[in-house]
Amino acid sequence: MPRLRQVGRSDTDDTLVHAMYDLVFGPGVDPLDGAVTGTGSEGDWWTVFALVPDVLEHAVQGFVLYRSPDRQIDEQLRELAQARVGWARGSKFVFSQHCIALRGLGVADEKIAAIPSWATSPLFSELERAALAYSDAIVYDGGRVSDDLFDVLHHHLTDEAILELTYVTALYDMHATMARSLRLEWDDHPDPVTEVAAPEDFDAASYVHLGATVDAKDQLKRLR
Repeated sequence: MPRLRQVGRSDTDDTLVHAMYDLVFGPGVDPLDGAVTGTGSEGDWWTVFALVPDVLEHAVQGFVLYRSPDRQIDEQLRELAQARVGWARGSKFVFSQHCIALRGLGVADEKIAAIPSWATSPLFSELERAALAYSDAIVYDGGRVSDDLFDVLHHHLTDEAILELTYVTALYDMHATMARSLRLEWDDHPDPVTEVAAPEDFDAASYVHLGATVDAKDQLKRLR
């Protein structure tokens, strides 16, 4: 379950919320009645964002913007960057959704499977490798992009297309971060990093002071 309350149809009279529920889940369907989205996710991204309808509206406007036919950035290149952002940020939801989108745009499964290891894959063009590296720089390095990398982007893309690529990539870094923070959709899982307990008879105090005693020092000398 997500970390925030979900909004059902009967909980709101907001026209945008109802319109989006109609679009995503089906006309009149209440998503809290066990409905799922077309991609198989539970749809709780929508039901949680519906808590604040104008935030939902702002997010939906972002989707409309990046899918507009007025965009200069190539659809496959954009989706490649979005999928890589999902991987780099550790969002199973964002990564999966944009792998699905890439497949819908005709990208081969072999190429999609290579996104996690793109740096060692021969399947990507120079521009695609630059876009993937740019995504990594935005996520991993907080926007610290080398001049050499930017020059490759500039060689292939207009200023307008680079701005669009930057905006959409950073936008999906935000979406991936939010999905993980709120445990939405396929990011609803426990943190994999947990303590592995030592055996019950383990002496933690002795472990902490290992090397501080004369006996321990003598044992280390003998091991050498």
